[in-house]
Amino acid sequence: MYSIRTATRQDLDDARSVMLDTVYRDFGTGYVPRWHADIVDPAGAYLVPARHTLLVAADAAGRIVGTGAVDARGPQCPPNPRWLAERYPSGETAQLRRVYVRPEHRRRGIARELVARLAEFAAEEGGYRSLYLHTDPAVPGAEPFWRSLGEVVHDERADAGGGQGIVHFELPLRRAGARWAGAGV
Repeated sequence: MYSIRTATRQDLDDARSVMLDTVYRDFGTGYVPRWHADIVDPAGAYLVPARHTLLVAADAAGRIVGTGAVDARGPQCPPNPRWLAERYPSGETAQLRRVYVRPEHRRRGIARELVARLAEFAAEEGGYRSLYLHTDPAVPGAEPFWRSLGEVVHDERADAGGGQGIVHFELPLRRAGARWAGAGV
């Protein structure tokens, strides 16, 4: 059994551990400051700013096993195409970030429930007109998971030269009670 809640300052070290383990193990990049500064300072990125949030998933023993966040920053150009940054401007775009679950807890609906609750947060917070994310399709399971929840708006693998190889998605904003099939940890 798992519980999902808004992170507190007491959760940040464990949440950071989930995030760092993911970027090292699943992404193979390790910590890259220009991409992962929010991991080092999750309070400054998600707890302090208005309209941002960080959720954590805990197992029955209270250990943090998953994370998910929303911030009000749209994709930036560069490195993303200008048209994409214009379609998802900062302030009007709720960007899903750091939806990570420890490997031994995957395939139990945790990520799906995190996303459902983050979408609810964005819809209820107001001022957001879209819910955006990007993913690296080289991460096992990432692309099929996001395809099950949203619509591909740009697949960089189809660009001349392949771009960064990132796939960009838009998901529907959801009000409380409007869950995706299978959500409900």
